[in-house]
Amino acid sequence: MSRRDSYALPYLIFGCGYLGRRVAAAWRAQNYRVAALTRRNVDTLHQLGIEALTGDILDRTSLRELPTASTVLYAVGMDRTSGHTMRDVYVHGLSHVLKTLPESEKFIYISSTSVYGQDDGGWVEETSPTQPLETAGQIVLEAEQLLRSLRPEAIILRLAGIYGPQRLLRQQAILRGEPLAGDAEKWLNLIHVDDAVKAVLMAEARACPGEIYNVADGTPVTRRDFYTYLGSLLKAPAVFDHKPEPGTAHRRINANRLRSLGWSPTYPSYREGLTQAVTASSAG
Repeated sequence: MSRRDSYALPYLIFGCGYLGRRVAAAWRAQNYRVAALTRRNVDTLHQLGIEALTGDILDRTSLRELPTASTVLYAVGMDRTSGHTMRDVYVHGLSHVLKTLPESEKFIYISSTSVYGQDDGGWVEETSPTQPLETAGQIVLEAEQLLRSLRPEAIILRLAGIYGPQRLLRQQAILRGEPLAGDAEKWLNLIHVDDAVKAVLMAEARACPGEIYNVADGTPVTRRDFYTYLGSLLKAPAVFDHKPEPGTAHRRINANRLRSLGWSPTYPSYREGLTQAVTASSAG
């Protein structure tokens, strides 16, 4: 019996949302069983062929019967309608799961490049200092540190800003003609959702235990160029309320470590990615 055969379930997902559902679909396409923890989307997950497990990461009693799985994907994001703080969700929720979940062969954790606080516009890699300037990044880093203390072999994927069909940054503001506040000349680091899925699959197949990988398309773009191009695709020119923001994050994300595993983005820049995302969003 192989090591994987010794596990009751191949894949278990926490946070089966925008990214998690697409990863689940990729695993289901390979005819693997996939289960996901959910608070309320049981019927939706069943329709997607995903085994729904009812529970809440903030309720430890609801996690007592979690199954053993070969690979766990933890992709929990912030639900602003939940009534909980970001620290509750990212730190306390993760703690509940890690202290309740049976051992797994692999644990893949979706983090964020917000853990980097560099503000000089330079390139940032996985070995760069993590000194986030904003509270959100500080909480994300706290969660990473908790994960490292309890599951040092976990694989951490630090994703840049994720976008794709039905998730176009600032779309509604542009369509309404609202000025986009902020420093238009600072860098955006991005990853199309399809390429984020590819990154998860590559990490599951080839990543080194305990390693950290940045996930970005490798083509940083200024906010001005990104939103100008998005506005042209939406046929609603972007309007900027440009205000310099000294002392805020300003960096370019290097993802060469992930590329060394054999990963390469289908959408190597915002131009290819936005064109696909807008077309797919329009098609419904």
